[in-house]
Amino acid sequence: MDFSLGEDRQMLADSLRRFLADKVPFAVRKTAAFEGQGWSREIWGQLAELGAIGALFGEDVGGFGGSPFDVAVVFGEIGRALLTGPWLATLQAGHVLAAAGRTDDLAAVIDGSQVISYAEEEADTWFDPAGITTRATQSGEGWVLDGAKTVVAFAGSVDRLLVVARAEAGLSTFLVERDAPGLTVRDYLLIDGGAAGDVAFAATPATLVGEAGSAGPVIEAARAWGLVALAWEGVAVMDALRDQTLDYLRTRKQFGIPIGKFQALQHRMATVALEIEQARSAAINAADRFSGTRVERERAASAAKATIGKAGSLVAEEAIQMHGGIGMTWELALTHYAKRLVMIGHELGDEDFHLARYIELGHELATA
Repeated sequence: MDFSLGEDRQMLADSLRRFLADKVPFAVRKTAAFEGQGWSREIWGQLAELGAIGALFGEDVGGFGGSPFDVAVVFGEIGRALLTGPWLATLQAGHVLAAAGRTDDLAAVIDGSQVISYAEEEADTWFDPAGITTRATQSGEGWVLDGAKTVVAFAGSVDRLLVVARAEAGLSTFLVERDAPGLTVRDYLLIDGGAAGDVAFAATPATLVGEAGSAGPVIEAARAWGLVALAWEGVAVMDALRDQTLDYLRTRKQFGIPIGKFQALQHRMATVALEIEQARSAAINAADRFSGTRVERERAASAAKATIGKAGSLVAEEAIQMHGGIGMTWELALTHYAKRLVMIGHELGDEDFHLARYIELGHELATA
C-alpha cells in the first residue's frame, strides 16, 4: 500500500516546514508561548496566507483541501515545529460552521482575519455532551446564553467563540462575540506553552448556528476531526523526540564511548521506535476510515487517540530519562516537546476514555 502524501500535499508540507523553520525557531516559539498570549497572531496571519488554514476545509465551503490527510499534513508540521495557536479549536469550530452553511464566517477564518475558538467542555461533562448544562434561551428574535465553559483554547485573545449549549430543542451551537455583554473570561497559560480560559455567560447575546437541537451529530463529527488532527500532531512530536534522543545518544559519551553503544539503551530505543510506528499506523487508519460509516469513523478515531496516549507517555518518559538531568531543563527543546505530548494525550479525552469508547463502539458495531 502506498502511504505517500502525494505531490500537492508534499508541497504544502515542504512550504510549511520551511516557513516554520525560518520564522518560528524554538527561541521565537518560547517567547510567544510563555511571555505573551500563548501564540503569535502575526505568524497566524502569515500561515493563513500560505494556505495552512484553508487546507483544513473543503473547496465546497471555500477551502482548498478538507480531507483527513490534508488535516494530517498541517497538524504534522505544527507538531514538528511545536507551534502554539488555536489550531484545534479552529478546526472544530470551522467544521461546525461548514456544516451549517456559514461560508461567510468560515471565509474570515480561512483568510486569518477572524479567529474563532471552540467552547464545548464544562467542569462536569468529562467529554460527554450529554452533560452540557449551559443554557440557550430565545430572547426576542435572538438568543442569550447562561452557564460556563472550561479550558476554552485561547479564550482571552480570539475574536469570537463557537459555543455548544442546550436549548429547549436540544444541543445547539452559537457564535458569541468576545466582547459581548455578560461574557467574562479568566485566561491563563498552559504547561505546554498554549493558553486557555474559563468562560462564563450571563444573559450573553448569541447567534444561532444551524438548526436548534440538531448539533449532536455535528459536534461529534467535529470531535472526530480533532482526534485525527491530534493523532497526527502526536506522531510528529514523537518523531521529534526520537530524533533528538538518538542524536544525544550518539554524542554523549561515558567511559570514552557514546552511550548509544550500550545495549540496554539500544533496546529501549527500539521499543520507542516500535511504539511510534504503531501510533503512526493508528493515525493513518483514523484518517483513512474517516469516510466510512459513523461507527467506523468514531472507532478508528478513538483507537488512534488511545494509542497516541499510551505511546506518547512512553516516548516522553524515555526521552527525558535517556537524557538524564538535562532532559528536565527549561532551555532544552526536548522538555517542551514532552510537555506537549502529555497534553495531547489528555485533549479531547485521555487513553482510558477512548479505550472504553472503542470497546463500546465495538459492541455497537457487532449489534448493527
